[in-house]
Amino acid sequence: MAVVQLADVIVPTVFTDYVVQNTMETSALVQAGIVARNAAMEQQLQAGADSFAVPFWNDIADDEANITNDNPASTATPRKIGTGKQVVRKSFLHNSWSAMNLASELAGANALQRIQDRAAAYWTRQLQRRLISSLNGILADNVANDSGDMVVDISGETGAAAVFSASAVIDAAATMGDQMGAVSGIAMHSDVYTLALKNDMIETIPDSQGGMIRTFRGMAVIVDDLLPVSSGDYTTVLFGPGAVGWGLTAPRIAQGTEVENLPGAGNGGGQQILHSRINMAMHPAGFQWLEGSVAGESPTIAELALAANWNRVVERKAVGLAFLIARVEAAA
Repeated sequence: MAVVQLADVIVPTVFTDYVVQNTMETSALVQAGIVARNAAMEQQLQAGADSFAVPFWNDIADDEANITNDNPASTATPRKIGTGKQVVRKSFLHNSWSAMNLASELAGANALQRIQDRAAAYWTRQLQRRLISSLNGILADNVANDSGDMVVDISGETGAAAVFSASAVIDAAATMGDQMGAVSGIAMHSDVYTLALKNDMIETIPDSQGGMIRTFRGMAVIVDDLLPVSSGDYTTVLFGPGAVGWGLTAPRIAQGTEVENLPGAGNGGGQQILHSRINMAMHPAGFQWLEGSVAGESPTIAELALAANWNRVVERKAVGLAFLIARVEAAA
């Protein structure tokens, strides 16, 4: 039986373009409007340095307006508008897969499509995990340095009052102040999702690609078991639209896709290795990356979750994120 080899079907530039585009299009985070593709980030990913600054204007302060008079000696004092900056960290990522396993699985007419789908799905899952880890770091920073003003924690309540509910979600959204109506997505652990299903809180609506999107009271639902669980206390995250900006590109120097040939492997039978590389930045709006604890050239998933690497640089309600900590069963 003929065996399809990677070098027979892979065109590196086409493969890389497919992986980048399909990763963005198929991500549930993108479909939910939680993360927004950012052209400025993608431009910076093609420049040097491991991070870049995004300056912003603060809003005009709500000082009381002057009371005018007819005294020519009384002059108004002009006020000013402030500025700030967010620092965004780049990540330079790679993974590879052996063709010996892939070739036997992928033999057939649709080999290229199958390989592309596998790689795109892998990067989609990786980016979602990196986002969830970043949110864990932001939560830790908020509790440590901002009095937990983005968090509603009911896990210590008695009985049913400690359990995840629609009312508790509303309380968490209310930490956004008058921006609470903009919440468009909610990320929850599968145990929380199961509870919501049992309580008829989940609905499904068709998406543009013929699939279904899960919703909770109109909010798109993301289910991810990387969300924190501690002694039965589950963290759920609420998102406003575009709460997270991201960019994803092929590397500037190295090839985004490369097939390595090892003819001596397999006792001379040969082996091929598919290398896939991306440059990416995923950054929650309103925060600054501090580089407080990073051992390598890019932050790991574990390092993204450290409070030491994050700092909020805008007022609370300018951040489209909120956190709910609750249980899935009544406390004893």
